[in-house]
Amino acid sequence: MSSRPQLVLDIAGVLVTNMSPGFWRELSVYADIPYESLVTRFKYDIRERLWSGSIGEGDFWRWLRTEFPSIDQNDAHDILQSSLRPLPAMEHLSDWCQVADIHLLSNHRTEWLVSTLIAARKYIKSATISSDVGFCKPDPRIYELAAAKLNAVGAVLFVDDQEKNLTPASNLGWGTLLADETGEWIGKVRPLIHHRV
Repeated sequence: MSSRPQLVLDIAGVLVTNMSPGFWRELSVYADIPYESLVTRFKYDIRERLWSGSIGEGDFWRWLRTEFPSIDQNDAHDILQSSLRPLPAMEHLSDWCQVADIHLLSNHRTEWLVSTLIAARKYIKSATISSDVGFCKPDPRIYELAAAKLNAVGAVLFVDDQEKNLTPASNLGWGTLLADETGEWIGKVRPLIHHRV
Protein backbone atom coordinates (compact mmCIF):
# COMPACT_ATOMS: atom_id res chain seq x y z
CA MET A 1 0.00 0.00 0.00
CA SER A 2 1.20 3.47 -0.86
CA SER A 3 1.91 6.01 1.87
CA ARG A 4 1.78 8.85 -0.64
CA PRO A 5 -0.97 11.41 -0.13
CA GLN A 6 -4.09 10.82 -2.21
CA LEU A 7 -5.69 13.70 -4.09
CA VAL A 8 -9.29 13.01 -5.14
CA LEU A 9 -10.70 15.53 -7.62
CA ASP A 10 -14.17 16.18 -8.92
CA ILE A 11 -14.17 16.80 -12.68
CA ALA A 12 -16.95 19.24 -13.57
CA GLY A 13 -16.27 22.59 -11.94
CA VAL A 14 -12.77 21.50 -10.91
CA LEU A 15 -10.93 20.22 -14.00
CA VAL A 16 -13.43 21.09 -16.74
CA THR A 17 -16.34 23.49 -16.97
CA ASN A 18 -19.71 22.35 -15.66
CA MET A 19 -22.31 21.23 -18.19
CA SER A 20 -24.63 23.63 -16.39
CA PRO A 21 -24.99 26.49 -16.97
CA GLY A 22 -22.76 26.71 -20.07
CA PHE A 23 -24.34 24.02 -22.21
CA TRP A 24 -27.90 25.00 -21.35
CA ARG A 25 -27.26 28.70 -21.96
CA GLU A 26 -25.76 28.07 -25.38
CA LEU A 27 -28.56 25.65 -26.24
CA SER A 28 -31.11 28.21 -25.07
CA VAL A 29 -29.74 30.82 -27.47
CA TYR A 30 -29.39 28.32 -30.32
CA ALA A 31 -32.95 26.96 -30.00
CA ASP A 32 -34.62 30.14 -28.74
CA ILE A 33 -35.94 28.28 -25.69
CA PRO A 34 -35.92 29.89 -22.23
CA TYR A 35 -32.91 28.77 -20.22
CA GLU A 36 -35.02 28.03 -17.13
CA SER A 37 -37.30 25.75 -19.14
CA LEU A 38 -34.37 23.66 -20.33
CA VAL A 39 -32.70 23.40 -16.94
CA THR A 40 -35.87 22.72 -14.97
CA ARG A 41 -37.04 19.97 -17.30
CA PHE A 42 -33.60 18.34 -17.28
CA LYS A 43 -33.37 18.47 -13.49
CA TYR A 44 -36.77 16.97 -12.82
CA ASP A 45 -37.14 14.61 -15.80
CA ILE A 46 -33.81 12.98 -16.38
CA ARG A 47 -30.80 14.35 -14.49
CA GLU A 48 -30.47 11.72 -11.75
CA ARG A 49 -31.04 8.82 -14.14
CA LEU A 50 -28.52 10.21 -16.63
CA TRP A 51 -25.74 10.74 -14.10
CA SER A 52 -26.33 7.41 -12.34
CA GLY A 53 -26.17 5.50 -15.61
CA SER A 54 -29.64 4.00 -15.29
CA ILE A 55 -30.25 5.41 -18.78
CA GLY A 56 -27.74 5.77 -21.59
CA GLU A 57 -26.48 8.73 -23.56
CA GLY A 58 -28.88 7.87 -26.39
CA ASP A 59 -31.79 8.19 -23.98
CA PHE A 60 -30.66 11.71 -23.16
CA TRP A 61 -30.65 12.76 -26.81
CA ARG A 62 -34.04 11.11 -27.39
CA TRP A 63 -35.44 12.94 -24.38
CA LEU A 64 -34.06 16.24 -25.67
CA ARG A 65 -35.57 15.71 -29.14
CA THR A 66 -38.93 14.71 -27.68
CA GLU A 67 -39.18 17.59 -25.21
CA PHE A 68 -37.68 20.23 -27.51
CA PRO A 69 -38.29 19.20 -31.15
CA SER A 70 -36.65 22.33 -32.54
CA ILE A 71 -33.23 21.15 -31.30
CA ASP A 72 -31.06 19.27 -33.79
CA GLN A 73 -29.18 16.46 -32.02
CA ASN A 74 -25.93 16.93 -33.94
CA ASP A 75 -25.87 20.64 -33.19
CA ALA A 76 -26.69 19.98 -29.54
CA HIS A 77 -23.88 17.42 -29.31
CA ASP A 78 -21.41 19.92 -30.76
CA ILE A 79 -22.59 22.56 -28.28
CA LEU A 80 -22.13 20.08 -25.43
CA GLN A 81 -18.59 19.17 -26.43
CA SER A 82 -17.59 22.80 -26.93
CA SER A 83 -18.98 23.71 -23.50
CA LEU A 84 -16.74 21.18 -21.71
CA ARG A 85 -13.52 23.17 -21.60
CA PRO A 86 -10.44 22.57 -19.44
CA LEU A 87 -10.16 24.76 -16.33
CA PRO A 88 -6.84 26.11 -14.97
CA ALA A 89 -6.45 23.21 -12.52
CA MET A 90 -5.83 20.87 -15.45
CA GLU A 91 -2.44 22.54 -15.89
CA HIS A 92 -1.46 21.63 -12.32
CA LEU A 93 -1.95 17.86 -12.56
CA SER A 94 1.64 17.26 -13.64
CA ASP A 95 2.85 19.15 -10.57
CA TRP A 96 0.42 17.56 -8.11
CA CYS A 97 1.21 14.04 -9.27
CA GLN A 98 4.80 14.59 -8.11
CA VAL A 99 3.60 14.71 -4.49
CA ALA A 100 0.32 12.73 -4.52
CA ASP A 101 -1.59 9.99 -6.31
CA ILE A 102 -4.47 11.60 -8.21
CA HIS A 103 -7.93 10.07 -8.49
CA LEU A 104 -11.17 11.33 -10.05
CA LEU A 105 -14.64 11.17 -8.46
CA SER A 106 -17.39 12.78 -10.50
CA ASN A 107 -21.06 12.92 -11.40
CA HIS A 108 -20.78 12.72 -15.17
CA ARG A 109 -20.99 10.65 -18.34
CA THR A 110 -17.75 8.87 -19.21
CA GLU A 111 -18.38 9.21 -22.94
CA TRP A 112 -18.61 12.99 -22.60
CA LEU A 113 -15.26 13.22 -20.83
CA VAL A 114 -13.02 11.14 -23.08
CA SER A 115 -11.75 13.93 -25.33
CA THR A 116 -11.48 16.45 -22.50
CA LEU A 117 -9.44 14.22 -20.21
CA ILE A 118 -7.25 12.45 -22.74
CA ALA A 119 -4.28 14.68 -21.95
CA ALA A 120 -4.69 14.08 -18.22
CA ARG A 121 -4.76 10.28 -18.32
CA LYS A 122 -1.07 9.84 -17.55
CA TYR A 123 -1.50 11.68 -14.24
CA ILE A 124 -4.60 9.80 -13.05
CA LYS A 125 -4.46 6.61 -10.95
CA SER A 126 -8.20 5.88 -10.99
CA ALA A 127 -11.55 7.34 -11.99
CA THR A 128 -14.94 6.75 -10.38
CA ILE A 129 -17.61 8.20 -12.66
CA SER A 130 -21.27 8.10 -11.63
CA SER A 131 -22.58 6.83 -14.97
CA ASP A 132 -20.29 3.79 -14.66
CA VAL A 133 -20.99 2.87 -11.04
CA GLY A 134 -24.71 3.63 -10.64
CA PHE A 135 -24.50 6.17 -7.81
CA CYS A 136 -24.24 9.96 -7.73
CA LYS A 137 -22.61 12.22 -5.18
CA PRO A 138 -23.48 12.88 -2.42
CA ASP A 139 -24.56 9.21 -2.08
CA PRO A 140 -21.95 7.72 0.31
CA ARG A 141 -21.71 4.57 -1.82
CA ILE A 142 -19.88 6.32 -4.65
CA TYR A 143 -17.29 7.62 -2.15
CA GLU A 144 -16.81 4.11 -0.79
CA LEU A 145 -16.19 2.81 -4.31
CA ALA A 146 -13.62 5.55 -4.88
CA ALA A 147 -11.98 4.85 -1.51
CA ALA A 148 -11.52 1.21 -2.46
CA LYS A 149 -9.37 2.33 -5.40
CA LEU A 150 -7.03 4.51 -3.34
CA ASN A 151 -4.93 1.56 -2.13
CA ALA A 152 -3.26 3.86 0.35
CA VAL A 153 -2.53 4.45 3.99
CA GLY A 154 -1.62 8.10 3.45
CA ALA A 155 -3.68 11.25 3.85
CA VAL A 156 -6.56 11.94 1.46
CA LEU A 157 -7.68 15.36 0.19
CA PHE A 158 -10.94 15.66 -1.75
CA VAL A 159 -11.77 18.70 -3.91
CA ASP A 160 -15.28 19.47 -5.16
CA ASP A 161 -17.09 22.61 -6.30
CA GLN A 162 -20.31 21.80 -4.38
CA GLU A 163 -20.30 21.98 -0.62
CA LYS A 164 -22.96 19.26 -0.24
CA ASN A 165 -20.52 16.79 -1.80
CA LEU A 166 -17.83 17.39 0.84
CA THR A 167 -19.71 15.92 3.81
CA PRO A 168 -19.57 12.23 2.76
CA ALA A 169 -15.84 12.64 2.13
CA SER A 170 -15.36 14.12 5.60
CA ASN A 171 -17.28 11.17 7.05
CA LEU A 172 -14.62 8.88 5.54
CA GLY A 173 -11.89 10.89 7.25
CA TRP A 174 -10.78 12.68 4.11
CA GLY A 175 -9.70 16.28 4.16
CA THR A 176 -11.87 18.47 1.96
CA LEU A 177 -11.45 21.62 -0.09
CA LEU A 178 -14.20 23.60 -1.81
CA ALA A 179 -13.24 24.63 -5.34
CA ASP A 180 -14.27 28.27 -5.71
CA GLU A 181 -15.11 29.76 -9.12
CA THR A 182 -12.15 32.16 -9.03
CA GLY A 183 -9.67 29.29 -8.75
CA GLU A 184 -8.10 30.42 -5.47
CA TRP A 185 -8.39 26.85 -4.21
CA ILE A 186 -5.63 25.74 -6.61
CA GLY A 187 -2.93 27.41 -4.52
CA LYS A 188 -4.18 25.62 -1.40
CA VAL A 189 -3.77 22.06 -2.70
CA ARG A 190 -0.06 21.53 -2.08
CA PRO A 191 -0.04 23.16 1.38
CA LEU A 192 -3.08 21.10 2.43
CA ILE A 193 -1.51 17.89 1.19
CA HIS A 194 1.65 18.56 3.16
CA HIS A 195 -0.33 19.67 6.22
CA ARG A 196 -2.35 16.45 6.27
CA VAL A 197 0.80 14.37 5.87
